[in-house]
Amino acid sequence: MRGVYTINHWKETFQVAAVYVGTVVGAGFATGREIVEFFTQYGIYGLIGIFISGTLFMWLGSKMMIISKEIRAESYKEFNEYLFGRKIGGIINVLMLIVLIGVTSVMLSGAGAVFKEQLGLPYQTGIFVTIILAIAVLIFGVKGLFSVNMVVVPLLIIFSTILALKVVISGDFSLFKQGFEPISHYNWLVSPFTYTAFNLAMAQAVLVPLAKEVKNVSSITWGGILGGAALCLILVSSHVALSSIPNVMHLEIPMADVMRTTLFSLHWLYVFVIYGEIFTSVIGDIFGLQRQLKPILRVPNIVIIIGILSIAYVISLLGYGSLISVLYPIFGYMSLALLVSLMIPTSIFVQLFHK
Repeated sequence: MRGVYTINHWKETFQVAAVYVGTVVGAGFATGREIVEFFTQYGIYGLIGIFISGTLFMWLGSKMMIISKEIRAESYKEFNEYLFGRKIGGIINVLMLIVLIGVTSVMLSGAGAVFKEQLGLPYQTGIFVTIILAIAVLIFGVKGLFSVNMVVVPLLIIFSTILALKVVISGDFSLFKQGFEPISHYNWLVSPFTYTAFNLAMAQAVLVPLAKEVKNVSSITWGGILGGAALCLILVSSHVALSSIPNVMHLEIPMADVMRTTLFSLHWLYVFVIYGEIFTSVIGDIFGLQRQLKPILRVPNIVIIIGILSIAYVISLLGYGSLISVLYPIFGYMSLALLVSLMIPTSIFVQLFHK
């Protein structure tokens, strides 16, 4: 029996890690656009920022899920109200709702960009295919979430590592040799904190209700550590690969461009992986939003899911590149309060807002 428990324990750990990675690795991350914005444009300094971000992901992702498990939070609503009190937590929850819908819109536009730029198909086709698939998977709830992530996440890790090794062997590190403008001299140091803050704020929509479903606290702890380490690995390997493209700042899907020029034979398979990661973030965000809105709207889940996707579709029409360049940095600064709250001992922070 002990052997069975051990197998189940580690299976649960890997499931938590996979969902953690799949939630964070969305349109901007998988396509490489987000990594360029926050890290690659800073060259070698961006690599330092990645290690800072990876450490924060391992530490604070685990802590977020452990707190959620302890307070038996059903959604990020209870989690934020526990940390910040009912009034401030209520304001944060409203902002979270807006941000999550905005991020879901970015994911949909990212799917459209993949279809248009990589497959030569209409932008709208990518969006509508994603919407239909999302509705189909979300009918199965958390089981559907687990299943998709357990397939796509390992593939992304394998591909990003292969690409990085290929670039290292070729010795092409053009961006590592570049500096940056004096005005952005210290931006590389701010980027890992805003990047981690934004992604943890987005991930709480999935990780908070997920923690309640996990049986063992140790699975949550190790799942968070393993997931954070995997995110760091993907960031480093993607950063190395992206450094081989001189005009990386001007591409909407730079990782696919790296694959096309480096390992063309696997290009189409990697496009599928990119799309898969975009898709996991779409269903993750909608899963969290649905959990949040269910007690308020009191309508069938399918109605909530279609409503969220309809709003996200309208916003996605603004275009992928413009959405990610403008919205993500703003969301990152908005999310710093959550990062600070997780870094401070929880008991002290909670007492501060519950006096």
